[in-house]
Amino acid sequence: MDAQDRGRADNIDPADQWVLNPSTGEYELRLGPSAAQSPVPGPRGPRGRGAGSARGRSTPPGGASGRSRRGAPERETADRETSGPDVPPQRRRRSAPEEPPPGRRGRRPAKKSKAKKVLMWTGGTMAFVVLATGAAGYLYLQHLNDNIDSVSDDGASTGGFSKDKAINILLIGTDKRTGSGNANYGDKDSPGHADTTILLHVAKDRSNATALSIPRDLIVDIPDCPTEQEDGSKKIIPGSVGVRFNESLGQSGRTPSCAMRTVTELTGITPDNFMVADFNAVKTLSSAVGGVEVCLAKDIDDPKSHLKLSKGTHKVEGEQALAFVRTRYSVGTGGDLSRIGLQQQFLSALMRQLKSSDTLTSPSKMIKLAEAGTEALTVDSQLDSINKLKDLGLELGKLNVKNLTFATVPVKDNPAEKTPVTVVLQEESAQQVFDMVQNDVSFTEVKNNKKKEKAAVAARLKGEKAPASEVRVRILNGGAPAGSAQETLSWLQVQQGVTRSENVGNAPESLKKTTLEYAPDQADQARRLADILGLSGSAMKPGESVTNTQGVPAMTLTLGKDFKGAGVKVDAVTADVPDDARKSTADKVECAK
Repeated sequence: MDAQDRGRADNIDPADQWVLNPSTGEYELRLGPSAAQSPVPGPRGPRGRGAGSARGRSTPPGGASGRSRRGAPERETADRETSGPDVPPQRRRRSAPEEPPPGRRGRRPAKKSKAKKVLMWTGGTMAFVVLATGAAGYLYLQHLNDNIDSVSDDGASTGGFSKDKAINILLIGTDKRTGSGNANYGDKDSPGHADTTILLHVAKDRSNATALSIPRDLIVDIPDCPTEQEDGSKKIIPGSVGVRFNESLGQSGRTPSCAMRTVTELTGITPDNFMVADFNAVKTLSSAVGGVEVCLAKDIDDPKSHLKLSKGTHKVEGEQALAFVRTRYSVGTGGDLSRIGLQQQFLSALMRQLKSSDTLTSPSKMIKLAEAGTEALTVDSQLDSINKLKDLGLELGKLNVKNLTFATVPVKDNPAEKTPVTVVLQEESAQQVFDMVQNDVSFTEVKNNKKKEKAAVAARLKGEKAPASEVRVRILNGGAPAGSAQETLSWLQVQQGVTRSENVGNAPESLKKTTLEYAPDQADQARRLADILGLSGSAMKPGESVTNTQGVPAMTLTLGKDFKGAGVKVDAVTADVPDDARKSTADKVECAK
């Protein structure tokens, strides 16, 4: 049998028939029909998988994937075989003309080293695994494209991430019991909930990122959700007031786009894209990397999650990895917030494992990751191809693990419940966290605008600060929401000890930015108030002395359009991360207690 009979051009030597064996990660020479052949995964047609069955992917001529055309599978296989790392160079017959073989547009560029090539295509490891595997999956694009399930974003997103802007990805883990063996976890007929939700923000300059966990038991308002149905029609699913966040997905026919709208309503941040994973994602991805190392500060035997591990460090994968991220009754306070800590530890460890040289330079592991990543996720319609995932992965791959911060939305027990089982926002801290994300502020090393200000402006914050009880200030509303001046007055007097303050109504004109005007001899008072309010030096305006209603010299605080509420730091860039945001970084190993 010659090359032509095998579906290849007749000017190519049979020695070109190299096949990647996914079991060993090695390339093997394809011989004639009499020799044993190593199986090569071929493209699979679209599969219906829960919400992801309605992908709306067009069908090529000749069948589901063009397989009815003679020789098509072999051509697709050949392209995949020659696109991976370390493919042996093609040998030609001496009589063959010097022109590229069919399917090629020109001479192949010089090969990069295996390590560099793998690192380039796995740049997305910081996007919670699948983005890395999507990039690595470039070895056989068509096959992986057929693995991807997608659903409509229903207009709830920004329309997709941009390479020259900050990136916000909504990552949702559903508790829907799809997949082999998952019915054993109970509630097998449930349509699922938004069980684990993380808003991943990656800075515009890609220097840092924040993974913000949203508790599933947080009380929120779910807005009305226009939703595309399986038949292509549109339906508006009515919203709900004062319900748990996890009801934003699965319940009442809500799709991931509804969870996206709920996050926007809650945080003021519109995600660019969403990704949804079920139980199988944890099992398959942890196994694909050869296990994930986790740490326990005590023995755990949890009959509900089926986790039984002794104190110390363990490598978990498959069912045991799933048990680890589902455990909550045996750690911390036994609630969902304690479980969030376990999940963040697991994701941190998983990313450290992915960034290790053992994973990045192992073709067999990268193939397993590509398969597991594309099988495990449902993405929005803006991310429905390997090329799009690869582009996103390469953007996110610019990030260093030590600059990825895991944080949790600040919450407190629901005061409306005698025995709290749900939580509500810790308003001041939560708004500050949301503002920091919106303003692209790093949680790892909070940017300090004072370094960017001119020396004279920065100097306004330096020096002694007067006691709060000595601060005299007039408060005006200059564009903030109605009632802000009175709200701020009460907060300053009751909670901050600034008792010599007064509300003098509306300012003569609106301001974009909040300002604090003061006389030179009031500089120590201004520094104290700026510290309390979170004002930058540029917001402090030296001027002439004015008097309050009692005829005593006082400063003037004008609340501008940037004012978010009493107690919320006005300038998020100069504010520290709130203590109750529970932050940790992905480069550090923490043991669950």
